[in-house]
Amino acid sequence: MRAIWSGSIGFGLVNIPVKLFSASQSSRLNLDMLDRRDHSRIRYQRVNENTGKEVDWDDIVKGYMLDDEYVILEEADFEEASPEKSKIIDIKDFVKESEIDSMYFEAPYYVEPDKGGQKPYSLFLKALEKSGKAGIASFVMRTSESLAVLRPKGDTLVLNKLRFEEELRSPEDLNLPEKVKVSKAEMDMALELIDRYTTKFDISKFKDEYSHDLMKIIKAKASGKRPAIRKLKVQKTKSDDLLKQLKASLKSGKKAS
Repeated sequence: MRAIWSGSIGFGLVNIPVKLFSASQSSRLNLDMLDRRDHSRIRYQRVNENTGKEVDWDDIVKGYMLDDEYVILEEADFEEASPEKSKIIDIKDFVKESEIDSMYFEAPYYVEPDKGGQKPYSLFLKALEKSGKAGIASFVMRTSESLAVLRPKGDTLVLNKLRFEEELRSPEDLNLPEKVKVSKAEMDMALELIDRYTTKFDISKFKDEYSHDLMKIIKAKASGKRPAIRKLKVQKTKSDDLLKQLKASLKSGKKAS
């Protein structure tokens, strides 16, 4: 793996030199965009809108429109804006991990100690483990500030980027049900159904089945076969059928779909 960020974790007056590595990868199939007529690949070009000519990466800069003119920003400008934040994962608070709403979680990263950071890394990891707490921190990655949570996972320190509160939309515009009457019998059966399928969470049981099924179709088409197209009509449970469907679900040995 290749490190995508390097700097240090600020733990009080202790600085722990670290590197970040992406802890996730896509399970989606890598599909190319093609011209239907001759199956040639579609290529995207970086084109100057005035000249229509392609622009080399070395000639591309970032700019911000201010008062109808672009202000050009160089790499040094991003670091100068807040040099400490571009190199330090600054811990602000320690909290119980269970207090962080899952809606705030974004991408996970593995944290590896850099040269000279093995002992403070181990101390920080074990202290988090023993205290049962997670560290809330801020740092700059790729020219933007990120909020993050640091937590132990076995022998590894994991950093999860968090969304800022302002990045979450309010649900107030959703058309949600109000004052819907639910009978005791319906509630009892719903709770029994939940209880029947309650188990310990095991992520290894879940696979990207859609990508696997899509690959089967790709292989069938490659061998000249015409795959059967399955159509599924979604059945909606009406309010009057709710009790009947709950009873049928409890009688069935399968999970309701």
